[in-house]
Amino acid sequence: MAARVGAIIAADPLRWQVLQQVQALGLDDCWVGAGFVRNAVWDHLHGRACSPLDSDVDVIWFDRQRCSAELDRQLEEQLRASHPGVDWSVKNQARMHLKNGDRPYLSSADAMSYWPETATAVAVRLGAEGTCEVCAPLGLDDLLRLLIRPTAGFIDAKRPVFLERLRSKNWQGKWPLLRLEQG
Repeated sequence: MAARVGAIIAADPLRWQVLQQVQALGLDDCWVGAGFVRNAVWDHLHGRACSPLDSDVDVIWFDRQRCSAELDRQLEEQLRASHPGVDWSVKNQARMHLKNGDRPYLSSADAMSYWPETATAVAVRLGAEGTCEVCAPLGLDDLLRLLIRPTAGFIDAKRPVFLERLRSKNWQGKWPLLRLEQG
């Protein structure tokens, strides 16, 4: 399954270019995730070309020694200078538990397991040999089965956040084959 997701990303020259730009930053435990991957896979499964990068591109990384919001802003500016048409969002996951009200994260993959939807908790990066590596701490089944479902933390306590994301993102309007499982 990871090879399938990697092939979908690799087939899109714009997404591949984004991965090259992010790799050039040299950040620890660094990935591009969320809608960057999810939307490309859902487009593919709907028989469409990849959607343009019309929302933010989520770059996540993990380094406890360099976890200032200011550094993330500087990295966003650096990426914006190299590719101005992209709305970059860079977040060191070593500090994001504070914003999200979770226990401290251990890595980027651990942080992703706290994201709102299982199909969103997927990220990619360029591997050492020019391959597309996939990180999916909650698996790829829901993403590839076109299933939207909340992660454990968004079934009860954070449910309003999950429901607001469903409403505001209008995924089922964009990708009509999606199925919703509310947990």
